[in-house]
Amino acid sequence: WYHDNLTRHAAEALLLSNGQDGSYLLRKSNEREDLYSLSVRGKDSVKHFHIEHTGTSFKFGFNEFSSLKELVMHFANQPLIGSETGTLIVLKHPYPRQVEEPSIYESVRVHTAMQTGRTESDLVPNAPSLGTKEGYLIKQGKIVKNWKTRWFTLHRNELKYFKDQTATEPIRALDLTECSAVQFDYSQERVNCFCLVFPLRTYYLCAKTGIEADEWIKILRWKLSQIRKQLEERSATLSS
Repeated sequence: WYHDNLTRHAAEALLLSNGQDGSYLLRKSNEREDLYSLSVRGKDSVKHFHIEHTGTSFKFGFNEFSSLKELVMHFANQPLIGSETGTLIVLKHPYPRQVEEPSIYESVRVHTAMQTGRTESDLVPNAPSLGTKEGYLIKQGKIVKNWKTRWFTLHRNELKYFKDQTATEPIRALDLTECSAVQFDYSQERVNCFCLVFPLRTYYLCAKTGIEADEWIKILRWKLSQIRKQLEERSATLSS
């Protein structure tokens, strides 16, 4: 829970957004080289307490400790801190330096230059498809009904599958404008399966997890709905 050069503002942001009442961390103080700060979250605020390193000992409040180990042991045995403002805080949850936190960054799929005299509505129809997905799925063979792992890519109205992720040429490209349905399938002796229905063949695919299978089904169904919408708009334009 030692965070080295973490700033006061960053410590407050971490403890308020990710911590809880009693979360704490130790960092270098912004004021002097020989000072450290113990940042502790109270009910709705963060308090900061100085710890002074004299070179031979650590001073905290009225106490002096000969080693860092002794200081940590003190916190472990006497976790209640009373500040001069009368606030009582109990050290309950050390905030670790290495924390697995979800990424908050989106992958950039589309980046198109805005040409002079053009508007946003001019860009969108010609932009690359946002409904893309790729990953490994297990596919049932057409003649020999064995199952093989294949790398699938979904882009625009094509679902391609390759021998593996490194292959440059697809084994087959499925035109989704010819697909009539995508749904979960329970006819195979496998879990997390779904199928794509085409006029001449139904493709059976399995994902590693139910969540992954659900993701594939949702995006494929969205693709089919977009295709139908485009066809309806086209036929309406032709009829008018």
